[in-house]
Amino acid sequence: MRLDKYLCEAGYGTRTEVKKIIKAGLVTHNGTKALRPEQKVMETDQVAVNGQKLSLCTVEYWMLHKPAGCVSATEDRALPTVIDYLPEEARKDLFPVGRLDRDTEGLLLLTNDGKLAHYLLSPRRHVDKVYYARILGKVTEAHVEQFARGLDIGDEKETLPAALHILSSGPESEIQVTIREGRYHQVKRMFEAIDCQVVYLKRLSMGSLILDEALTPGDCRKLTEEELQKLKEDTGC
Repeated sequence: MRLDKYLCEAGYGTRTEVKKIIKAGLVTHNGTKALRPEQKVMETDQVAVNGQKLSLCTVEYWMLHKPAGCVSATEDRALPTVIDYLPEEARKDLFPVGRLDRDTEGLLLLTNDGKLAHYLLSPRRHVDKVYYARILGKVTEAHVEQFARGLDIGDEKETLPAALHILSSGPESEIQVTIREGRYHQVKRMFEAIDCQVVYLKRLSMGSLILDEALTPGDCRKLTEEELQKLKEDTGC
């Protein structure tokens, strides 16, 4: 691979921008100052910019604790997006896997791995998604049974069976729900179907990927090798 392309893949900008970095003498290749954008770089070579060693990673996986108030998109003219919470060193071609509503927080995976994203979102694979919610209204065991059968939320088909677990029941209830689909505003619409209202919603997990409790809203980190491997095994990716 050409050196300038290598630097582009590593997230240092466009071909024009990285050529300026090379021309300024800021890049070393195997310990020697590199001055030619076209010189070849092998996978085993060591490349550094300003003394910082690079490792060419063309695919990245980031776990974000999405805060409320931002949209699950790569760009938006009016509102902050989930991409805004990634650090500078993150690749510039990342995208959110699925969407969380603007006022919903919790686990969101950002990657540029289109295959894994497809496997996670494919309705045929029925990947479990677990949410915690506070509900305005008394949630009862009768509702648990309704969720288990599937609900009419105004679509052509009823929802797939969902597992509803009541944490507390009262004028404002607390629940945990597991769904296997990703319909538009699905959790909110399911509770509307039983005359209740979601006032707070947080996604806790998606497949085997569980939100890191150490991440506060707006924080993110790369997935561990173990998390990624488990996620690929579970989805068959």
